[in-house]
Amino acid sequence: LLQLGPQLPPRLTQQPWHLLYSTGRDGFSLRRLYRSGARPDSPALLLIRDTEAQAFGAFSASALRCSRGFYGTGETFLFSFCPELKVFRWTGRNSFFVKGDVNLLMVGAGSGRIGLWLDGDLHHGGSHPCETFDNETLSHQEEFCIQDLELWGLA
Repeated sequence: LLQLGPQLPPRLTQQPWHLLYSTGRDGFSLRRLYRSGARPDSPALLLIRDTEAQAFGAFSASALRCSRGFYGTGETFLFSFCPELKVFRWTGRNSFFVKGDVNLLMVGAGSGRIGLWLDGDLHHGGSHPCETFDNETLSHQEEFCIQDLELWGLA
C-alpha cells in the first residue's frame, strides 16, 4: 500500500484504507468479495499474490461488483511488483475497465484478451496484454493460481 499510494488519484492519497476482504480471513469466494461491504462510490484496491510469490493487482475508482457491462473510469489501472512496481494506466483506446459476475471478474480487455481475470472461486486467474492498459502479463505465467488475495477500500 505504501508503494501504491503515490500512484492513486490525488484526492485519495491521504485517505485511510482498510481491509474489506482477505482470502486468509474470509475464504475463497468471488461472491463474498462482492459482498465485502464496500460502498458503491468507494474505490477498490485489489492485491494478489500467486503461488509463485508474485504480487500484482488492480485499482478501481469504484467498488467491485456484479455488472452486465463494463464500468469504471480512466483512473482504473493495473500494477505488478515483478520485480519493482510497474503501473499500467488507461490508454484511452477503449473503456473496458471492470466487469464482473459470480463466475468471473475482469479488469481491462480488448481484442479477445483480458488484462486481469479471476474465476468465481478465486483459485485461478490470468493476465494478458490488453488494449485498455497496454500492460505486460502481470504474473510470470499468463494463467496462475492465487495464494492470497486482499481487497482494500476507503475507511
